[in-house]
Amino acid sequence: MNKLVQNFRRILDKHPLISNSVIYGSLCVAAEFTQQTVTRKVLDSPSKPYDLETIGRYSVYGTTLAGPALTVWYRFLDKKFVGTATKIVIKKLLIDQFFFTPQLLVVFYISMSVMERKSDIFEECRSKFVQTFKTSCMFWFPAQATNFLLVPPTFRVTYVGICSFAWVNILCWIKRQSS
Repeated sequence: MNKLVQNFRRILDKHPLISNSVIYGSLCVAAEFTQQTVTRKVLDSPSKPYDLETIGRYSVYGTTLAGPALTVWYRFLDKKFVGTATKIVIKKLLIDQFFFTPQLLVVFYISMSVMERKSDIFEECRSKFVQTFKTSCMFWFPAQATNFLLVPPTFRVTYVGICSFAWVNILCWIKRQSS
């Protein structure tokens, strides 16, 4: 197991943008697949097929937009605010949640609307942003406190990706709600 972790760390260190993007994109796909399994297979009808176009959109979002953005963002935060002192962690938490997260949520809703070919690509963002941001604060403050206190920088995006599996399930659920 130790050798597996060492190899994983070596890949993340050598190719952080590509590996983090693939990991994050895969976890986004897994979250949407989980949501569809619950909503389509358990709550609706077991014979209802999976919506592969929607799963594809989460793949595009996670791999080409969120994964790279998170990689660059955490690299920046770790260089700008070094350490795990309480004051540093609080700064990172606040900057992450109130500066970066709103932008990432806007990118999520607008990119999904573009990929869904909606006529008003801003409508869903306008109607769901506040609820999504509030939910994000409740979910991400404790998750990011753990991240900034305990997780080595090399594993930050992977850790966030694992947390995001739960978060994207929440996001998928919010997105499915009527505006």
